[in-house]
Amino acid sequence: MAQNQQARGRAAREPGTPGALSRWVQRKVNARMNRKIRRGRGTFMGMDVLILNTVGRRSGQPRQTPVAWFADGADAWLIVASGGGSRHPDWHANLMAHPDRASIELPGRAAMPVTPHRLDGADHEQAWQRIAAAQPRIAKYQSKSDREYPVIRLTPR
Repeated sequence: MAQNQQARGRAAREPGTPGALSRWVQRKVNARMNRKIRRGRGTFMGMDVLILNTVGRRSGQPRQTPVAWFADGADAWLIVASGGGSRHPDWHANLMAHPDRASIELPGRAAMPVTPHRLDGADHEQAWQRIAAAQPRIAKYQSKSDREYPVIRLTPR
């Protein structure tokens, strides 16, 4: 019977999505990273990290997610919707559902409202080449995925 329940538990979860334990661990890690960023330390595994503030697309609740960022000129940031798996991370869906309510927190700074713009075509390719050169591990993750990682440009409002 235990195997039956286990099989049902796995079947109830959409393929390519994390289980309950993974989601719990991710929430704990994200909360710790957010505290570090707010104290002015915004790097993780050699990458610059910011806090992306969004609103849940279904819940309407505020969401705060640490994500790696890459400079795109003096006043813009690029973020990549990676995270592995067969679908985009939840923060991407939340950002696209409520782009007018997005903001970012750079290390040690107050939240700043931003406008997200998903890059396509040549803009995407150009940005992707810069990101892959700066962080080859992201390009490695992309090579193992069936989906194209979206690249989002964030500009201050």
